[in-house]
Amino acid sequence: MNQIIPNGSPASSEPTSAGPIFAPPADILEKGDTVVMLLDIPGADPESLDITLDERILTIMARVTSAEPEDYTPTYIEFRDGTYERRFVFSEQMDGEHINAVLKDGVLRLTVPKAANTVKRINVKAE
Repeated sequence: MNQIIPNGSPASSEPTSAGPIFAPPADILEKGDTVVMLLDIPGADPESLDITLDERILTIMARVTSAEPEDYTPTYIEFRDGTYERRFVFSEQMDGEHINAVLKDGVLRLTVPKAANTVKRINVKAE
């Protein structure tokens, strides 16, 4: 339990000079020796995603822009250009070297295996 902990709360958006920063909602599911993270990032594409793992902090960022057709004049716009950003802290039980990321229909799916639970035997020498 608690192998992956969200860092910060998923506020709807925070304004910055470069546009709003959205915290995508996330679900974290566990099954056997795998943890699956699902993040809702509408408008993102694989090229706009930047996923890094520094020490035990997983950072997910994506820049999104609206896809307005050319030669159209917007009359009502709710979708805003901006950046998605979310951080998670991994426990030592997670294998950060083998994360698999797939983006499909605006949902980012990260599959994170748990680290092998190894028991180390300590040899005792007689003196």
